Amino acid sequence: MQIGVPKEVKDQEFRVGLSPSSVRVCCEKGHQVFVETEAGVGAGFSDQDYLEAGAEVVSSPTEAWNRELVVKVKEPLPSEYPFIQKGQLLFTYLHLAATRELTEHLINSGVNAIAYESVELSDRRLPLLTPMSIIAGRLSVQFGARYLERQQGGRGVLLGGFPGVKSGHVVILGGGIVGTEAARIAVGMGAMVTIIDINVDRLSYLETLFGSRVELLYSNSAHIEATVPQADLLIGAVLVPGFRTPILVSRELVAKMRPGSVLVDVAVDQGGCIETLRPTSHSQPTYIEYGVVHYGVPNMPGAVPSTATQALNNSTLPYVLKLGDRGLRALAEDAALAKGLNVENHQLVHPAVREVFPDLA
Repeated sequence: MQIGVPKEVKDQEFRVGLSPSSVRVCCEKGHQVFVETEAGVGAGFSDQDYLEAGAEVVSSPTEAWNRELVVKVKEPLPSEYPFIQKGQLLFTYLHLAATRELTEHLINSGVNAIAYESVELSDRRLPLLTPMSIIAGRLSVQFGARYLERQQGGRGVLLGGFPGVKSGHVVILGGGIVGTEAARIAVGMGAMVTIIDINVDRLSYLETLFGSRVELLYSNSAHIEATVPQADLLIGAVLVPGFRTPILVSRELVAKMRPGSVLVDVAVDQGGCIETLRPTSHSQPTYIEYGVVHYGVPNMPGAVPSTATQALNNSTLPYVLKLGDRGLRALAEDAALAKGLNVENHQLVHPAVREVFPDLA
């Protein structure tokens, strides 16, 4: 099969759909891979690396997109809509529940779109979302600590504190993969950490993981309203697969936070769980509202593209090979991959996204 790898066009998105090592495996399996020139430069992969791996390097996005299977990282942006073709296989992150315009275009185009974040194993794990969730969770504290610096508009708080000086307080909404990794980094930095989650079993697991180093609270409005104003760094780490993230922190509650506090919502690409937070970009990552620094970059792992590309490819490559070998028929043979199908032949097929956009179903 012919596999296209376009250069990402999202602001400062330097990840790439296939690394040279993944391209080599695809070519060894008999597939042809067409990589847009400089698609991997930001992640540390040169055109020569791709040529040596067996790919053909093409000079335009049209040449990369005009293939049976297109492998990307981020969802197509409007500038890429003209390249999407009927009957084509598109394999990438989509997050359609938060993007009606993209959903409509994919339906109208006749493309067969499979979303990384929707591929789901029988035990409910999300194997293609997990690696980026781990990275985003770790980065959320790294970025949060940076924007707490006074020169960045923050309170001037060192999360780890100092002997005789109180440590910074990190409050994490959600104890899943993102929240756990955020807590791991925050605890390592010496911060006070609170995790709020609605799943009692998950809270029990987190207790075995962190012991008394982390305060664990059941998620309800009373606990959220009491804890959020105390946060130096508030991290949104809520995920409802396929659906828009529910709003847990109201505008009124944000207004009660101390000036210079920082909000980082990792779920912003699914709509976000903080009412005042809107998507930003790596070029302009923050804005201030109610005196609080808001960070809403939806492609956080793009800040570490070398690590992120390799981590993502380790998980996506087996599925790319199945799609390359069998095309759409691979979904009938792999239940996890079948759950990733969002749009097929002008139809919106993913159950959760259909609930979000019932008029498009």
